Amino acid sequence: MTKEEAKKRIDELNRLTAYHAKKYYDEDNPEISDFEYDCLMNELKQLEKEYPEFVTQESLTQHVGGTVKEGFEKVEHEVPLQSLQDIFDFDELDAFDERVKKALEVETLEYVVETKIDGLSVALEYVDGTFVRGATRGNGLIGEDITHNLKTIPTIPQTLHELVTLTVRGEVFIGKKEFEQMNEEREKNEETLFANARNAAAGSLRQLDSKIAASRPLDIYIFNVQKSETLTFQTHYEALQKLQNLGFNVNPEAILCHNMEEVKKVIYEIGEKREKLSFGIDGAVIKVNDLAYREKLGVNAKTPKWAIAYKYPPETKETTIKNIICQVGRTGAITPMALLEPVKVAGSTISKTTLHNEDFIKEKDLRIGDRVLIQKAGDVIPEVVGVLTEKRTGEETEYHMPEVCPVCGAMAVRPEGEAVTRCIGIECPAKLYRNILHFVSRECMNMTGLGEEIVEDLLERGMIHNIADLYDLKLEDFASLKKEGKKFAQNLVDSIETSKNNEFYRLINGFGIRTIGTNAAKQLVKKYKNIDNLEKASIESLTMVEDMGLKRAENVYEFFHQEQTKDLIKRLKKAGVNMKAEEGESLLDERFAGQTFVLTGTLERYSREEAKKIIESFGGKATGSVSKKTNYVLAGEEAGSKLTKAQTLGIPIITEQEFETMIK
Repeated sequence: MTKEEAKKRIDELNRLTAYHAKKYYDEDNPEISDFEYDCLMNELKQLEKEYPEFVTQESLTQHVGGTVKEGFEKVEHEVPLQSLQDIFDFDELDAFDERVKKALEVETLEYVVETKIDGLSVALEYVDGTFVRGATRGNGLIGEDITHNLKTIPTIPQTLHELVTLTVRGEVFIGKKEFEQMNEEREKNEETLFANARNAAAGSLRQLDSKIAASRPLDIYIFNVQKSETLTFQTHYEALQKLQNLGFNVNPEAILCHNMEEVKKVIYEIGEKREKLSFGIDGAVIKVNDLAYREKLGVNAKTPKWAIAYKYPPETKETTIKNIICQVGRTGAITPMALLEPVKVAGSTISKTTLHNEDFIKEKDLRIGDRVLIQKAGDVIPEVVGVLTEKRTGEETEYHMPEVCPVCGAMAVRPEGEAVTRCIGIECPAKLYRNILHFVSRECMNMTGLGEEIVEDLLERGMIHNIADLYDLKLEDFASLKKEGKKFAQNLVDSIETSKNNEFYRLINGFGIRTIGTNAAKQLVKKYKNIDNLEKASIESLTMVEDMGLKRAENVYEFFHQEQTKDLIKRLKKAGVNMKAEEGESLLDERFAGQTFVLTGTLERYSREEAKKIIESFGGKATGSVSKKTNYVLAGEEAGSKLTKAQTLGIPIITEQEFETMIK
């Protein structure tokens, strides 16, 4: 790997780990398993070790992920709540043992092995035996005050058996059986099911209303004394026993080991019985027992040198693919789903899983009726990891992706070079919400006030079933949606009426034709002048449009030859929507032609994607990295390393307000 390639990969890994850490720590909604996240982190650590010049302060190898959620008070931890270094095999465990013994200059060491509970880490503070405050880990240094929620957990003692002042650390979780019962109850009440127990526990604690936490079967195991003004201990194991005597619910799986061979035996035994444990785990923690030794060993930037986490390989189970069906997402993506013989994996029952796309099915040679191995790594997303071809009977059937959308019957198209098959029907109910939001957006028909909440309400009430229905809505329809009534309703009606006179290119852009944005829409209008000409255009003719190309031309042609599109255009014509270019109208605005922008930080009025589309609509280019060729850096709140680099290179930095002046 060259230096340039290493830098590029490190930047990509920093972006990926930051994104997934935010999903895990801040949103309690991880998209990948712990195992997959650990692999990304390990790759990042290795590359940073080889290329230390590319290490940045933003890297999660330098600090713990997690931020304080709005609405919660900040708590500064007197003793940082650090994370643990992960290892995946006994060779790494031996290396840890040798490293510690060498630093301490000893021949043998005692360790305590504990289950690594899969929940939310918290610190509990007691003064004279009374529980006074509890906080999340946050970023390790600053957490959230969640005392009101922690007080609802029955296994957290409000008063201790002795008048001691101390801070302890524990893990809040929901047991396997309790999690299953909770989801069964939610299913009966037609509520959204929780993906896994960890998310449910973390989400319950990070609520402003303590009634939510009180309604959930939350539990806790204490595993460490962070600080004590009244108690002293020689060893960690002694501290755990004392905590139990004080009334704490201590981790039941904490085994004292006198050497590394005993440690390995305990790790193996925990791995063998992990499925039978009443609570979910994602590994085993190995800690030096002697507290004086811990003090001598010290800590790294984000991990202690006296402890390590052994991660077990993901749990797999065997089951049968009973059938394969397709789901249609809001963007029109058609995703195959495997319906499975129900099987319990990592504490929850799995009866279906995504098969991602056509390539995934072909690569694994998946067939209906196959015996397969299912993995639910990190207790997050179940996935087919292998086919047991030796168990085939000959009755299995191959699966082929549908040629038409299973929801609306429009064409199902897989664009060249892409893995996803998509419905291209503009009236498809599965993608209607997203289509309407795009149609009414600022860069399209600009129906001011018609935002997500209003569109969702209109759809739920059955007041609109396609884009054209927007033009049939009356004053009283909108007045019924909100209590503020007439003024609000009149503004929406006026906005919809005004949109009928928009420039023609806005309508083309509003159709949401795949790969056709503002600039391409303007080029189409420039050539064809009106909707009738555009409907009749051949693929060959479309490829002659500037910057169109075969792929874009095919997308336009296929869109205008759908029955749904023809019906929609008829209705929009009847409503009086403008479908032709004004004579002499200057359709192309190339004010940013030849200019390159880089976006960094959080913008107030635009998403990154919206700002990028605006730049491209004026002929400019938006890229992901700053270089000497960059013309402007658009910087929002919390801009990071890109801003620093731009300042170093002397590249003009513009604010969001300055950007809006440029695009007026």
